[in-house]
Amino acid sequence: MRSISSTPHIRDKQTTTGIMGAVILALMPATVFGIVNFGFKALLLIIISIASAVFFEWGFEKITKKKSTVKDLSAVLTGLLLALNLPVSVPWWMPIIGSFVAIVVIKMLFGGLGQNFMNPALGARCFLVISFSKLMTDFSYIPGFGGTDAVSGATPLMALKNGEGFDMLSMFIGNEAGTIGETSAMMLLIGGMFLMFAGIITWHLTFSYLLSFVVFITLFSGYGLNMVYIGAQLYGGGLMLGAFFMATDYVTRPVSRKGQLIYGVFLGVMTGIFRLFGPGAEGVSYAIIIGNLIVPLIEKLTVPKHFGYGKEAAK
Repeated sequence: MRSISSTPHIRDKQTTTGIMGAVILALMPATVFGIVNFGFKALLLIIISIASAVFFEWGFEKITKKKSTVKDLSAVLTGLLLALNLPVSVPWWMPIIGSFVAIVVIKMLFGGLGQNFMNPALGARCFLVISFSKLMTDFSYIPGFGGTDAVSGATPLMALKNGEGFDMLSMFIGNEAGTIGETSAMMLLIGGMFLMFAGIITWHLTFSYLLSFVVFITLFSGYGLNMVYIGAQLYGGGLMLGAFFMATDYVTRPVSRKGQLIYGVFLGVMTGIFRLFGPGAEGVSYAIIIGNLIVPLIEKLTVPKHFGYGKEAAK
């Protein structure tokens, strides 16, 4: 018996390489800003991370005698996203370990692109946080090129959680401590809007994620509808990077618009729980990888039944 998928049957000229290339291009504003903000070490970590991801995918496929897929740019994107999720203070070997976990353990051992059960870059980041927590939570850095004075390791989000002062404009622009690619909400918004206008992502998942997060912290933070506090929560940490570039990953997100809305609400609530009630100030990475695990359930509830199946066919 054949299974025929439900309509509409989508025909699209977009290729995997084209989609990956568009996402990489959209990440360039945040990437360049991160290099300018954190200096040559940031550039070095990005290069090592991308090169390692491509090498491990090529090497795995060489050993297993499978057709090479490195030209589809998915390994390049994974390496770039992993690097953007790293503090600039980590040693050079850290992105190599992370790339191995992302590409070999999470992606290739499960069948390659389209078969991985969670976002490879985020899964690798969480592995590194668990395995090397001290290194992965050290956000001290020497700003820009040729600087000499190290900046304190306290991120604006941690300062916010501790009730300390913060500079909203600086958080939006990005001249703050944090991971290489998460500090500039402005640059991430530029890249995210590009993806939406290019038709690579839609508003459903990102909007429901951010809106549900705002509603949650408004209800449970104790600050109410304080726009300064809400803005700081939106601009701080990895929320913008996660909402536009990580949660929207084609492989690990729901397919249907309804499923994406539900998924976004789940991520918003989970991120709020981690940030408000967890021991740390962040929570985006863990929210998304936990969300990845429930996507099959969301799909089961929201994807239309195949033609000729279910109670509807019997009527």
